[in-house]
Amino acid sequence: MSYGPLLFLGILFTLATSWVGLVLLPHRQMGALGQHTDTNTAAVYPAARSGEAQQGAEHYRSLGCVYCHTQQVRPEGYGSDIERGWGRRRTVSRDYIQDKTVMLGTMRTGPDLTNIGERQADAAWHYRHLYNPQITSPGSIMPPHGFLFDVRAISQAGRSTNALVLEGSFAPPAGQEVIPTRRAEQLVAYLRSLKSSGDLPEAPVKKEEAK
Repeated sequence: MSYGPLLFLGILFTLATSWVGLVLLPHRQMGALGQHTDTNTAAVYPAARSGEAQQGAEHYRSLGCVYCHTQQVRPEGYGSDIERGWGRRRTVSRDYIQDKTVMLGTMRTGPDLTNIGERQADAAWHYRHLYNPQITSPGSIMPPHGFLFDVRAISQAGRSTNALVLEGSFAPPAGQEVIPTRRAEQLVAYLRSLKSSGDLPEAPVKKEEAK
């Protein structure tokens, strides 16, 4: 008796069930997800990103930020992400429906950035951190991204409104200023758009216990 046809059917069945479980069902699940509207505040989550932030996402990817930072907060019991303040709840599929490219990351050489837009809302902080991380996070092993900034002479009209406020050894030479390039502005717009504090049915934000 030849077992060839049975073996072929067994392999075909295994491949078919794997495809259904790993491709078809997740695709249908993600396709059915949409923005959630909070019934109390009427806030819509996740909010659509601006064109500037979408361009910044491309810079985030091309600069290799995804190799050192994750964008996924693990649930309680699987790590201390929430305790560290990286997010107020675990991340779920709905968090990524606005992303053209989902950049979960694989390593945490640096902190998780899922909710960095809420943790650090100040654009000036992000610019200083990109220019030289030692300014905002002494001891950081993140390399400076000075190439995202222009150093130029201060005009007769005075200091530019978007010039970085730098002191000590980080300050430019006298009479000069540090200005973020368009790439830096777009990257910061993307980082500030990373917010995952929306209260979702499948991942509610844990309410703080009354003291």
